[in-house]
Amino acid sequence: MSNKGIVFNIQRFTLHDGPGLRTELFLKGCPMTCDWCGNPESWSRQIELGIYKKKCISKKKCGLCLSAEPNEEALTFHREKLTAIDSKKVSDHTACALACPADAIKQWGEEMTVEECMEIIRKDKEYYDQSGGGVTVSGGEALLQSDFVAELFAECKKEGIQTCFETTFYSNWRKVEALLPVTDIWISDIKHMDTTIHRERTGVGNELILANLKKLAELDRELILRIPVIPEFNEDMENIEATADFILNELQGRVRTLQLLSFMRLGVEKYEALGIPYGMEGVKVNRRSFQKHVERIADYMNGRGIHCLVGTKEKQ
Repeated sequence: MSNKGIVFNIQRFTLHDGPGLRTELFLKGCPMTCDWCGNPESWSRQIELGIYKKKCISKKKCGLCLSAEPNEEALTFHREKLTAIDSKKVSDHTACALACPADAIKQWGEEMTVEECMEIIRKDKEYYDQSGGGVTVSGGEALLQSDFVAELFAECKKEGIQTCFETTFYSNWRKVEALLPVTDIWISDIKHMDTTIHRERTGVGNELILANLKKLAELDRELILRIPVIPEFNEDMENIEATADFILNELQGRVRTLQLLSFMRLGVEKYEALGIPYGMEGVKVNRRSFQKHVERIADYMNGRGIHCLVGTKEKQ
């Protein structure tokens, strides 16, 4: 085994992102910058450090970050408090994060080997077998680390562990094709059917995504499709109807489940920690009425003959 991946989170015993109990690995790097994304720490492929300014004890009272990081240009202070950090200039991300006794410095991303990941995965194999679960790899966009995922999934298959890949499908088809022999279930989004609107809110157009979804459907592979239902973006019925038409006509209805993900303000504090503006800052949502709208969308999809659920818990 030679490949290493940059992993920013591992969740055990999750009931989302595939059937049964699962271990889910989140890999860094994404070609999209969706306004509503709850994981902005996934965008960069590189290991990053975020700053939770309110937790900083102050340079005068503590200053341990300066002891751990010899390059003072990497750290920015205002009124004795650490307010920013340049991850590209930091000499040792882990040392810098571990040095902070107040957890004001957060490291996102860790280089891991396939075997290190397998050691974690194997701990829960009994639960996978009992629940029909397995391993899910997500991102970011894990196709940016496709060689690592291919090797990891090959090891999982050798040990009889079900594999699930969550992807934007914004990638060269060759990377998808290389993972087909070792991937049991695929998960992907349809964010908007209009490529111009899609580009405005995600940073990329949708042509490549839709083309790859059509290729996967032609191979009749197990697919869980999702719509993140976002206010002032894709919740209008014109787009919903166009999405249903695409699923039925272009994907031949070959979708195991269509899951609707109702918008929630997630990860706002991480945007602040990374110094990234939050794209949904000015959007106000009445949770009750919006949830009812999402449920009406589910009713519409089921009425069109598309098996549709609200939420990400996948039933067997």
